[in-house]
Amino acid sequence: MKTLLKYGLLLWMLAAIAAGTLYAPLAKKLFEMTRIIYPHLPVAWITVIAFALSAFWSIVYLRNRDLVADAKAAIWAELGLIACVLATLTGAVFAKGMWGSYWNWDPRETSIFLLLLIYAAYVTLRTAIEDDERRAALSATYSVIAVVTVPFLIFVVPRIYFSLHPDPLINSQGKRFMEAKMFQVVLASFAGYLAIFVWMYRIHLRMALARLRAREE
Repeated sequence: MKTLLKYGLLLWMLAAIAAGTLYAPLAKKLFEMTRIIYPHLPVAWITVIAFALSAFWSIVYLRNRDLVADAKAAIWAELGLIACVLATLTGAVFAKGMWGSYWNWDPRETSIFLLLLIYAAYVTLRTAIEDDERRAALSATYSVIAVVTVPFLIFVVPRIYFSLHPDPLINSQGKRFMEAKMFQVVLASFAGYLAIFVWMYRIHLRMALARLRAREE
């Protein structure tokens, strides 16, 4: 069954890539760079979701002092960092195609760079502390504070300053700036990438639980 799910996910992602190439139209002014949207938007959304889940499990840890909750918080922070790196790399490819340079210190590029630094510091913090309880308590506190910066850096700062970045998917009037076929492919890609990250989460969680059981024995 698990093998079938893996093949199903592979077929789903291949279908999403094919749909992005053959089914969805090119966006006006973006031309071939339109294709970058289909991996870029999903991993950017997953970045926000993963960091929010990390903060959620950090709060659970602070309430219950449960190391399993700490492990879940750490895994989601690390997966969020991976998604953030992917969003940065796909954004850089888009920037090179549209503006001739991989990096322009645009407000959105600067914001996601700061987010990378904030959560890289979280991972560094965890590796620097050996005691489980102390590491979990400090990491949970850091995660709860760090997540406050996510909506500010992702949604607020890029809307305050002029940006080369295309308009967001949903504008300030609540209307969607995207062709219906493009939006369908974005959602299909998002479902596929989300399944991949949930799969990675389950693998990492099994490894973390095994380590916790080994320490208790």
